[in-house]
Amino acid sequence: MQLDWDVEALATRITALPFRNKRRLIALAGPPASGKSTLAHALADHLPNSCALPMDGFHLDNRILRERGLIARKGAPETFDVAGLQHLLQRLQNEDDVVYPLFDRHLDCAVAGAGIAEVSATTVIVEGNYLLLDAPYWRDLRALWDFAVYVSVSPDALRNRLLTRWHDHGFSREDAQAKVEQNDMPNAETTRNALLAPDCIIHEKPAP
Repeated sequence: MQLDWDVEALATRITALPFRNKRRLIALAGPPASGKSTLAHALADHLPNSCALPMDGFHLDNRILRERGLIARKGAPETFDVAGLQHLLQRLQNEDDVVYPLFDRHLDCAVAGAGIAEVSATTVIVEGNYLLLDAPYWRDLRALWDFAVYVSVSPDALRNRLLTRWHDHGFSREDAQAKVEQNDMPNAETTRNALLAPDCIIHEKPAP
């Protein structure tokens, strides 16, 4: 699956944006396995003085999810610390070096203080499923973005990529299928059905 967008053109569009604060904040939103991380790092390579920052560091810990009966829905909007994410974005607008958490897939938990946006990073590309979600608390993030992109991918392509992801993480075919159908695909639908207007939409390239 490839995304139908010229990264250089997108980088040029972002570079032309005026600064409202110390840093430009760019949102890359979209369903799980849509290619957000790949696009974020490609953009960071094309934009001077920039860095890519994943939203996944704000996953709630598994212990909290078990206490709340949400462990099977890990990755849904209610399993993130959206207030913590909002606070980070506000700090990024105005502070110098800003430390943030990262998600460790092998440990299956967030690691505090694992990433840093240095003062030299004047553009921060934030990627995550729900950065344009029209839902309580999440919608408050929209005003913080200087530019917002939504990555749109067909359900079939997402399903195939998600199945491959869980197989690669050691899940059996049956367990991978269950995770995809019971959690990942409903989350993907949420990003589409409750979408605040982005500044642009990137589509996958049609199959040859």
